Amino acid sequence: MTDTTQDIAQETTHFGFETVAKEQKVEKVAEVFHSVATKYDIMNDLMSLGIHRAWKRFTIDCSGARPGQKILDLGGGTGDLTAKFSRIVGEKGQVILADINDSMLKVGRSKLRDLGIVGNVGFVQANAEELPFPDDHFDCITISFCLRNVTDKEKALRSMFRVLKPGGRLLVLEFSKPVLDPLSKIYDAYSFHLLPKMGELVAGDSESYRYLAESIRMHPDQETLEGMMQDAGFEHTNYYNLTGGIVALHRGYKF
Repeated sequence: MTDTTQDIAQETTHFGFETVAKEQKVEKVAEVFHSVATKYDIMNDLMSLGIHRAWKRFTIDCSGARPGQKILDLGGGTGDLTAKFSRIVGEKGQVILADINDSMLKVGRSKLRDLGIVGNVGFVQANAEELPFPDDHFDCITISFCLRNVTDKEKALRSMFRVLKPGGRLLVLEFSKPVLDPLSKIYDAYSFHLLPKMGELVAGDSESYRYLAESIRMHPDQETLEGMMQDAGFEHTNYYNLTGGIVALHRGYKF
């Protein structure tokens, strides 16, 4: 590979199946989530038939969260995990809902206030690749259905490692690779045909949901992501396949 070819490869990344300049991906992903923010929750229920709630409950169960802890819900969007963590950590704890997209943050803030959850929750607009928090700050970090949208995943994982306390844990809940071939074929048919139609009918936006389906296919599989977490410094890594590997929960610790 020539130097010029290497430079081009380093300057581009995937936006779904499309190859774009790295600086363009942030803008394109932002457009997607600005578009879907107000319909995000209802589409989650429709897309997963409500199963996303069980995936998130399992994530909470694996978090080890306790009263008084500091939790970062990164890419937390409309705040499903934040709401649950807020109740667990209590008045002496703190949960930060961080998201790069201000439209998602606004929806999350409004939703949590409607639920009466305000006292121990903070809201920060932040890029996962350059988290604006001190070293060794959080007891637990969760990032759910967000990592696949990050331009430089390796950099983001290193940033998470930096702000996590020694003894803390990272939980990555993300769409992954189905472990059964028949399930994979059914999932592909659903993702590329039914999902964009649902997006058009409910959110008035088929293209954003086509991107979301494509972004899932471009995301690293279970073993690859575990290796990336180890490269970033995480130890005792493991993962759980949920719903036949359609989703996987990865866990790693900082020591």
